[in-house]
Amino acid sequence: MLLTLVLYLGANGYIFWRMLSGLHFLPMGARVAFGLLFWLAAVGMFLSFGLRNATMPEVLHRAIYLVGTSWLVFTLYMFVALLLADVAHSIWPSFHHGVWWALGVTVVVLVAGYVNYRHPRVEHITIHTEKPIEGGGMRIVALSDVHLGRGTTRGDLRRYVDMINAEKPDMGMIVGDLIDNSIVPVEAADMCREFERIEARYGIYMSAGNHEYISGIDACRNYLQTTPVRLLTDTIVEHPSGIRIVGRDDRINPRRATLDSLLASSDKERFNIVLDHQPNEIVTSAKLGVDLHLSGHTHRGQVWPLSLITDAMFDQSHGYRKWGDTHAYVMTGISLWGPPFRIGTNSEMVVIDIVSAPMSEER
Repeated sequence: MLLTLVLYLGANGYIFWRMLSGLHFLPMGARVAFGLLFWLAAVGMFLSFGLRNATMPEVLHRAIYLVGTSWLVFTLYMFVALLLADVAHSIWPSFHHGVWWALGVTVVVLVAGYVNYRHPRVEHITIHTEKPIEGGGMRIVALSDVHLGRGTTRGDLRRYVDMINAEKPDMGMIVGDLIDNSIVPVEAADMCREFERIEARYGIYMSAGNHEYISGIDACRNYLQTTPVRLLTDTIVEHPSGIRIVGRDDRINPRRATLDSLLASSDKERFNIVLDHQPNEIVTSAKLGVDLHLSGHTHRGQVWPLSLITDAMFDQSHGYRKWGDTHAYVMTGISLWGPPFRIGTNSEMVVIDIVSAPMSEER
């Protein structure tokens, strides 16, 4: 953590020096003002986290949050672009104004990343099973990492609910991190009231994520009890449709129950679904004969090249994979934490059609 902070501040120092040099034509007062604004943006993320529960105008909270977190991605791409500009200048001495070329490229990349983030994909998978399910099948719309708060607003959630209803689900599932860093703005805007509009006859189930703990798990649980979302923390639901839902607590809680203890009394005749926010125990689910394992958490890094790191960290960092007889899907998240950019990754919602054969055909 300390090394990351040193690298971040060092990169900002380099960017600041290069940009200040490019502004040599401005009067001293203007350059001082630029310096103050630059470093305020650079430390904005830390200010936002420290003040997340403070009493202040929400518009100011949101501005600090968006500027501070966006600056993380700006720093990454601006630093790389400046290094490339320096290399270009060393090869072609006639190449000047590298700082402005770097700034232009960075802005274009960030704008494209923002547009990509605002258009989540809808992924469809079909799972065939011989286990009985009421009506011969079930359509589940699953999502993770909504991060409601100062980055993802009630208006954003309204769009997501419209996307969910367009798929005509039987059941909704949220695999952790519904709340971002604080429950305060979520309660103030009563954001989860939007879930009342979801047209899913079997309801909405959710497992906890690490950000529910960052926001205060008890406060999140109390708030969700006033909404249609049913939070499952080491809780099992024997659904009348024939599906068994195992909602795990997040692994940030060292006292959470083990998966084998939760499945000890498992009815092997039922179609078992495990909701586990962090995708660290997919192999365990496969060994225990789980039919469907759903996770999120990784965001697949949100932006390249961080996606390469998450791909290396997890056996399955995103997408669909079959482990023996276990179907597993790790969602990249319908929204994201912090900076509103998707560069080299995509936001997504997953539609899962479970087809019970031979009672019905695939719809």
